[in-house]
Amino acid sequence: MKIAALDIGLKRVGLAICLNNNIVLPQKAIIRKNRDQAAKDVDSFLDEWQIELVVVGLPQSGSSKDEMQRRVKHFISLLKFDKRVEFIDEYGSSYEAKEMIKGKIKQKRDGRIDSLAAKIILERYLSS
Repeated sequence: MKIAALDIGLKRVGLAICLNNNIVLPQKAIIRKNRDQAAKDVDSFLDEWQIELVVVGLPQSGSSKDEMQRRVKHFISLLKFDKRVEFIDEYGSSYEAKEMIKGKIKQKRDGRIDSLAAKIILERYLSS
């Protein structure tokens, strides 16, 4: 089964894929200019890779948890993707991604952290 993970943020959408049930690869993040453009770019990505399942990181704690859950679910509703979507707790995935690349890259706004967070989210899903 071809699976993709999304780490949806206000500025970027981190992406990761798993095409053979054991190797998860981060992909180039989508920079959000607006919701519609980002949703269209995510749909193109999912279509290009013929994704069958999307795993979405959803915050389960934090002061802005409710607002971010609403935003993430609204973004997913904008997608034309009509296959299975599953939400899992993204707790700590961005922090873990930042720790993984600490000292390795200087530019942190290019989406690599977001896609590493998506990779972590997908690895958690596969191991559960």
